[in-house]
Parts: sequence; C-alpha cells; structure tokens
Amino acid sequence: MEKKELLYEGKAKKVFATEDENYVIVSYKDDATAFDGLKKGTILGKGVVNNRMSNYLMQLLEKHGIPTHFVEEIDYRDTLVKKVQIVPLEVIIRNISAGSFAKHYGVEEGIVFDEPTIEFSYKNDDLHDPLLNSYHALALKLATKEEINRIKEMAFEVNRVLKEYFLSLGVKLVDFKLEFGRLSDGTIVLADEISPDTCRFWDAKTNEKLDKDRFRRDLGGVEDAYREMLHRVFGE
Repeated sequence: MEKKELLYEGKAKKVFATEDENYVIVSYKDDATAFDGLKKGTILGKGVVNNRMSNYLMQLLEKHGIPTHFVEEIDYRDTLVKKVQIVPLEVIIRNISAGSFAKHYGVEEGIVFDEPTIEFSYKNDDLHDPLLNSYHALALKLATKEEINRIKEMAFEVNRVLKEYFLSLGVKLVDFKLEFGRLSDGTIVLADEISPDTCRFWDAKTNEKLDKDRFRRDLGGVEDAYREMLHRVFGE
C-alpha cells in the first residue's frame, strides 16, 4: 500500500491514509519532546529504532495472544497498521519506582514493587494528560466498563511477557506507557508503539538508563542508548 494524504502529525510520528480505509501508514520521526513539549530536540536514528523495535515487540505479543494494530513493516521508518479509534486513556504500568511516581510519592527511584501498579491518564494535550481513575473515565465516557477491564487485563499481560523478555536481554523493564484502540467492529487492540520513547529501560547489572530519560535529564549518550536497545533486541 502507498501513502496518501497526511491524516495526523504528532510529536513522534506521522500517520498517512492508504487506498484502503481500514489501514494507515505510520512514519516514525527523529523529533523528540519532553515535559509536555516544553523541551524539544532531535535524536538521530530514533525513528528507525522505535519503528523496528515496536514492530518486533508487537509481533512477539501477538504470539502470546495479545491483539495489536500491527500489519506489516514497510521499511525502517514506515509501518502499515490497522486503522483504529484511539481510546483517550494512556495506560502506565510500573514495576519499579521511577520518574513521576518517585516524585509524586516522595520515594527514591529503584524500589522494586511486589506487584506491578497501573494508572491511567486522560490523553489530552490541552489539559496536560491529567491522571484519572476508572470512575472518571466512565463519567467522561472515554471507555465502557468492559473496555476498561479488557484494557487492564491486556496491559498486565503485556507487562508479564515484556518483563520476562527484556530480562533475557539483560534489561529491567522499569515502567512503560501503552495506548489502545478500537477497530471498526469495536475490538480493543494494542496500538501506538513500544520503544525507548514509551518505556523506561535500565541495564540489569548497572541500572544505566537506556531510554528517553537520557534526553529528558540531559544525561548525554541519548543516541547510544537507543542504539544499544536496538542491539539488545536484534543483535546488530
């Protein structure tokens, strides 16, 4: 399939129509933002890393029975996916304290939880993605009770599969953000991406950060961290 008109451009991706209304092409950019877009920059090669890695992980999850929007990788930056209506909930799973969790609750980073936590935020840039619970989501009609339960179930299963997978690569899956979408028949599928943009990855031995936190916190070595994650996954 070929790219037609640009349907949407976000912080990290462009979405193009195709000749089939049920499919779109996602094109990954090297643009990087943080802190609600207040910090902007470029991470060279990021789009390639995120595209290839996300596609690989989507296929891995499909093998474990988790439906996703993935159809076919077109090239290193472009991927054909099923067109979905994104559920306006960002779903955050945490295995270890870090980032906003540590800040909000006044705890140090690196505390390993007995069980993973889950939280939702309202996917709304104008409101700065506020945290909400399932009752708020129902009140705002962002999703049905059945959809919320399905999303929770899928998110924890994604965590189970990916946590084990990344540990086999010598990487701790600290926390990550997921987005889900509805197909035309209402089926909930995993959408968006799984990458160093949306996950916190720490080296299992050294706790070295291998993700977008290097950009957020001006730690340097950002491109190297993304390349290292690509190397861990593909051995390249």
